[in-house]
Amino acid sequence: MPERLPPAPWTAREDLAALVAALGADNVRWVGGAVRDTLLGADIYDVDGATPLTPDTVIERCRAAGIRTVPTGIDHGTVTAILPGGNVEVTTLRRDVSTDGRRATVAFASDWREDAARRDFTINALYAAPDTLEISDWFGGLGDLAERRVRFIGDARERIREDHLRILRYFRFQARFGSRLDPEAEDACAELAGTLKGLSRERIAGELLTLLALPDPSDTVERMLALGVLPVVLPEVNGKGIAALRNLVAAERAAGIAPHPVRRLAALLPALPPVAETVASRLRLSKAQRERIACAAARGAADTQDPRALAYREGIDCATDRLLLGDGNIAELHGWDVPRLPLKGGEIVARGVEAGPDIARILQQIEARWIAEGFPPRERVLQMLDEALDRD
Repeated sequence: MPERLPPAPWTAREDLAALVAALGADNVRWVGGAVRDTLLGADIYDVDGATPLTPDTVIERCRAAGIRTVPTGIDHGTVTAILPGGNVEVTTLRRDVSTDGRRATVAFASDWREDAARRDFTINALYAAPDTLEISDWFGGLGDLAERRVRFIGDARERIREDHLRILRYFRFQARFGSRLDPEAEDACAELAGTLKGLSRERIAGELLTLLALPDPSDTVERMLALGVLPVVLPEVNGKGIAALRNLVAAERAAGIAPHPVRRLAALLPALPPVAETVASRLRLSKAQRERIACAAARGAADTQDPRALAYREGIDCATDRLLLGDGNIAELHGWDVPRLPLKGGEIVARGVEAGPDIARILQQIEARWIAEGFPPRERVLQMLDEALDRD
């Protein structure tokens, strides 16, 4: 790995240069994902900065330079600079005063290495000077990045005891970047897996869904099961669920469908709506996520018989999920918009049928025929209406 950050579009941003000028080149270093991903040649979505300046000073200097700021996490030293090319979180250097596995009490610091030492993994503790792009690496992160190894800074067990969520973060980063396993990290995660029970459900869900959204997390999820980590947060998952996830990943790729974490979570679980609803409640998923996972859990063999009829009844998203989970063919759904029945109850009333239960009955009959015939145009629906009224 190079000792300098290679030039990238984001490093040449004029608005970032203006931010650096406002704070002083000696007072800013880019850190974290932007540095790591640039070294890997990956896309950059967010840029984060670290500074020895206090939040109040950051705000004052930005104001003097005409840069608007928002104190998004000022208690922990984070100020967001609002920039045209994308907002930047600037965080004052910190050191941990105390931790309890769920949250940390921090104090501001002035030493770059001390700030780096409190981070989780070596590959996330790489700092780059904005003017020279020279990389500061105190813990071997460049070597680990070259070897695609996710390694805790210092003692893995100590890092996990500071923040139990780092267990799930380890596996997420391993699924994204890792090809070489770190035995100390694996053993520490297995040993301390039970500490995940003390975390908020929202934090656990966030990490799980981010992991499942990666291109292929199957091997990592299987290892989480074998190490006893997954049973702590998803006790419903077994070897069948891992196999279903593998099959789903393959089906998504074959169909050219983007991964969806809720669909993949549904694959891991038994196809039983009560189980899906229990997991969704435990993880405190959103209403839309709960509905989607429950719908996917109701999948069955009949789903593959008529993909468009399934999509009409359940919606495109649920139909796509069920078909992919059930080895169905989603080709019929490509570019297809779910239609509406081109017939209103008022039209039936206008034909002499009294308003009431008969209207609903006739509409249901016609809708069933319309679906069975593959959603023909309105002309055919009006013929169906004539036939229905003749029978009545």
